[in-house]
Amino acid sequence: MASRRAGATLPSAAFLLLPLLLAMASAGLNGYFGTKSRYEEVNPHLVGDPLSLGPAAAGSRLPAACAPLQLRAVLRHGTRYPTAGQIRRLGELHARLLRRPAAAAAACPAAADLAAWQMWYEESLDGRLAPQGRRDMEHLARRLAARFPALFAARRRLELASSSKHRCLQSSAAFRRGLGPSLSLGSDEVEVEVNDSLMRFFDHCAKFVALVEENDTAMCQVNAFKEGPEMRKVLEKVASALCLPVEELNADLVQVAFLTCSYELAIKNVTSPWCSLFSEEDAKVLEYLNDLKQYWKRGYGYDINSRSSCILFQDIFQHLDKAVEESKSSKPISSPLIVQVGHAETLQPLLALMGFFKDDEPLKANNYVRQTHRKFRSGRIVPYAANLVFVLYHCDQVKTSKEEYQVQMLLNEKLMPFHHSNETISTYADLKDYYKDILENCHFKEECELPKVNITAIDEL
Repeated sequence: MASRRAGATLPSAAFLLLPLLLAMASAGLNGYFGTKSRYEEVNPHLVGDPLSLGPAAAGSRLPAACAPLQLRAVLRHGTRYPTAGQIRRLGELHARLLRRPAAAAAACPAAADLAAWQMWYEESLDGRLAPQGRRDMEHLARRLAARFPALFAARRRLELASSSKHRCLQSSAAFRRGLGPSLSLGSDEVEVEVNDSLMRFFDHCAKFVALVEENDTAMCQVNAFKEGPEMRKVLEKVASALCLPVEELNADLVQVAFLTCSYELAIKNVTSPWCSLFSEEDAKVLEYLNDLKQYWKRGYGYDINSRSSCILFQDIFQHLDKAVEESKSSKPISSPLIVQVGHAETLQPLLALMGFFKDDEPLKANNYVRQTHRKFRSGRIVPYAANLVFVLYHCDQVKTSKEEYQVQMLLNEKLMPFHHSNETISTYADLKDYYKDILENCHFKEECELPKVNITAIDEL
């Protein structure tokens, strides 16, 4: 990597210190941005070198004579711009600060700084992939190719699928571009298949849409936390810093200010003046608000959240099954590389279906303090460019035929211990056996069918 920096002119010491001081100003907040977190928060070694594979994981070594047969990756799109709704709310908050009398600037420096901040977001950006998002995907592709060179070798077939959303299609193209022309995978142009039935299964699940997505009472814990003492304290503090009556603010506006801090860091790699409104303690409260929404809408809150993803889970295993059968028949593997680009909402239910990051106690509005050390932290699980990778291996020189086919699973490029063994490698047979009920008895059509009577009571979920 040194060659990429060779020959650069040495900057002045003051210039070097400036980004360091800016970084220190928001460093305490960076770990709490939830689903708006940079991928570098889960893999800090990438800050210095975006192509680094990081430290070797302990216990990650495969048995001798194991060769990868198939890689199946489900990715979240890269860093994106805010949605039109978030941009509108930010514009509303910024306009309030601009309406303040100029004479009040001395008494309220934070408000003056934010009034002077340029509102550069336009509604047309509406959740689109940012340039940093393209880099996220290009670098991820290069790192995966470096981790699994045999699978990404020239003339290996790559199957690319994507959600229909523009940010996912652009992420897919960036991933392909990251592999470069030297890896002529099948052909120079890999066609991207739009597959919303797998990447946006939640949109096609009538029960989820009616009883969670469009049911206000399903988010009662989120709404209760917005009105609770922890959020009230943050609200009062931000109102005071902006010299605004607390009645002019609400949890949504405070959250959009906090997320603007996260967007500026992720998109532009700058510390926004919006960050100055929040302490690390505030950030923890706002992270919990984000996590509550993820938990009740995409995680363990309601069974349908995760059960709706069984269509994707089963598809993963169908392709693994096919690769095993082809290998047993000494046929070439027809799909050695399958990469699918979706959303945080694609990955979070799938991980919940598999039982990962489940806390003993549900996340609720009234147990914020008890959940300080919770497993369910969305920023650690599904940051931008999050990735869940299954790798199927064929192993020679094994004691039993069952050990011939083995699997590893990586989340965000880190090996995940399997539930049934607490090991980072499993025989394929054991893994299938552990998830037998989901593989055989979770039927998307039946799971997602609405009850005959229109019941919207929470206990039905």
